[in-house]
Amino acid sequence: MFKSTSKEESKKNRKYTAVFVSFLSIFLMIMISCIYYMISCIYSEIAWNNTNPGKDYNHPAYINTCNCYKNNTNPGKDYNTQQQSNSYFPGIGPNTIADIVEYASPAVVKIETVVPTRSDNLILNDPFFRYFFGDQLDPFPQQRTGLGSGFIISEEGYILTNEHVIDDASEIYVYIKGRKQPVPAKVVGADFDLDLAVLKIDPLPNLPTLKLGNSENIRVGEWVIAIGSPYGLEATVTVGVISAKERPVRVQDRKYEHLLQTDASINPGNSGGPLLNLRGEVIGINTAVNIQAQGIGFAIPSSTVKAVLDQLIEKGRVIRPWLGVYIQTVTPRIVSYFDLKYDYGAMVVEVHKGSPAYKAGIKPGDVIIGLDGVKVTTADEVIDIVRSKKVGEVLKIKLVDSKGKEREMSVVLTERPADIE
Repeated sequence: MFKSTSKEESKKNRKYTAVFVSFLSIFLMIMISCIYYMISCIYSEIAWNNTNPGKDYNHPAYINTCNCYKNNTNPGKDYNTQQQSNSYFPGIGPNTIADIVEYASPAVVKIETVVPTRSDNLILNDPFFRYFFGDQLDPFPQQRTGLGSGFIISEEGYILTNEHVIDDASEIYVYIKGRKQPVPAKVVGADFDLDLAVLKIDPLPNLPTLKLGNSENIRVGEWVIAIGSPYGLEATVTVGVISAKERPVRVQDRKYEHLLQTDASINPGNSGGPLLNLRGEVIGINTAVNIQAQGIGFAIPSSTVKAVLDQLIEKGRVIRPWLGVYIQTVTPRIVSYFDLKYDYGAMVVEVHKGSPAYKAGIKPGDVIIGLDGVKVTTADEVIDIVRSKKVGEVLKIKLVDSKGKEREMSVVLTERPADIE
């Protein structure tokens, strides 16, 4: 009897021991997993801080949306809630793009233009023929229509777009979201060089507007949103990133500078529409696309717009300082041909009669080598320095004349005439 009881107790003890060992093993495995996870998190945090020193991704700049989305179309929505800001890291939640589009698209407009054109009939266009017969054989003047985009920037009815969208237009109509009929618009100011134009419509109740952001702060790789009317398809949305900054681009006879490059799709008809950051601010005006490649579009940075916006609205044009010379960068071939003293600078090719340069005695063949005490090596450097000045300011010029003699002079810059490009 005694032996039987001992055997049963021994079996129970072994069973309890096995269960205890199993639970202990599971507990230890869980503890080891937790410790490993904590070490991994700490290591990842250290690695991130080392590669991104000083960045605080809990800063409001990295919350996926901002208070600007609290508007009439979204009453009571708070886009800064903890649930929204922690959705994805960093800065993009599942509804971020949709919320920005919902906020911004009412202020984006489609622009339709009517441009008069001449008949291609050689006889009807002949001046001698028209002298005798006038326009009686061509009673229906021809015209073509154009499409583009723009966006409202003030409740007074000012609209930003590209100059090439409204160039030579005799009639301009603006289509505003939610309104059945187009609204006639007039050009308030335009600039060919910058490809910018400001339109004006009669003020309407509750006009939606967009705010110009700071394009200087946008970084390569940041998400951007393009809204416009490509091929007349209103309120089309495309998304991409900033691919590069400070791009120079030449399109026919227009030279763009400091453009933002993006892979957000920009097609014909998108011109003049906004390029938005994740705050819903306009950081660029969509303006051009490389038709020979996919995913390469360009936008005029908002910093360029801000610098001239008041002039376009108040004066109808951009006021530019003028020296009055055509110049060319000195090249080794020019140095050899003219036997120049220096192998750098900007050679004067032509001087406008009556210009500040003409009055100062600058002549073709002179080579500008310094401005305001700064050495200049190319024609672009000379142009950039002159553009940075204001009308009426004095520009100190150092040059070498055609005889090899160095000269210094001071020139008062005047306003560039409107008929000179």
